Amino acid sequence: MALRADEPLVLGIETSCDETGVGIVRGHTLLADAVASSVDEHARFGGVVPEVASRAHLEAMVPTIERALKEAGVRARDLDGVAVTAGPGLAGALLVGVAAAKAYAYALGKPLYGVNHLASHICVDQLEHGALPEPTMALLVSGGHSALLLAPDITSDVRPLGSTIDDAAGEAFDKVARVLHLGFPGGPVIDRYAREGDPAAIRFPRGLTGSRDPVYDFSFSGLKTAVARWIEARRAAGEEVPVADVAASFQEAVVDVLTRKAVRACADNGVDHLMIGGGVAANTRLRALAARRCEDAGITLRVPRPKLCTDNGAMVAALGAEMMARGRTASSWGLSADSSLPVTETHVPAPQGSHGSHGLHTHDHVHELSKKNLYDS
Repeated sequence: MALRADEPLVLGIETSCDETGVGIVRGHTLLADAVASSVDEHARFGGVVPEVASRAHLEAMVPTIERALKEAGVRARDLDGVAVTAGPGLAGALLVGVAAAKAYAYALGKPLYGVNHLASHICVDQLEHGALPEPTMALLVSGGHSALLLAPDITSDVRPLGSTIDDAAGEAFDKVARVLHLGFPGGPVIDRYAREGDPAAIRFPRGLTGSRDPVYDFSFSGLKTAVARWIEARRAAGEEVPVADVAASFQEAVVDVLTRKAVRACADNGVDHLMIGGGVAANTRLRALAARRCEDAGITLRVPRPKLCTDNGAMVAALGAEMMARGRTASSWGLSADSSLPVTETHVPAPQGSHGSHGLHTHDHVHELSKKNLYDS
């Protein structure tokens, strides 16, 4: 694919949880997607430990950026902008990414864009399937989020229709995998065991699907508890637990609710496209059931390849590039991390009256000192 020189070349940094992601895109074209995961360091704890994640990001940041630049075949000085996840996520982990992005942007004299993690998960699909239709309906499912979002403009207008009221889908996968003694993270291993099981073997509950329940909200805590009690009862009776059937039946309960509500949201809002993102979007059964139900409803389904569904720097770079292409205001040097940044804030622009990260001329003495090594990279 020929690259257009007039499209912004952006580096994106993602550190919201346990993966240090660095991506480089030009417009809608992915040039590099480098990831350093600390998941093995968390596995023995059965979940992500914030302090461990922050330390891992510190150690991985510079090598991962250098790897991405090499993979893309560009120099740091060639970049047009730097984007970083400003939230939501783990506060300490986010701060590492924000500090790194500010340092690179400042030293290179490039604009800085602090962007929303959830909006980035939607925007990454542009790297796979081209420009997003407007509006786009998005189902985001991960370890920390289960949400239905309507996005008339991914850079400035994302509207939450529903979200989880307790455990997110990915969190439920982790907890059920723990009860089954399958290890961490739970999503991939549950998916793998479920392929050998019967999804109709056990009828687990479908949360918030009653006539009086919130139409677009999600709840997986009750499902998780039902699975745990079912397993405990079998073990107490000295019976063998059919792991594959439990995994398949639990997984079916999750994806049934997710896809049912997503398709309904599209129909209710007159949207004929559904985008699915987030780590759980890599689940094979979710993809298959969503494809079938969308086809039946006349809805076009867009799901990025699995590597782009999990946390990565490419999605942050994609949103940063879109911000630049649409002339959105850059962030200021006062940008900080916000662990609870609402999805309605797609990015964190500079305050009114500020020159944002473009006002580098007032700091030229620092800029000249700090840019030397970066310009040589």
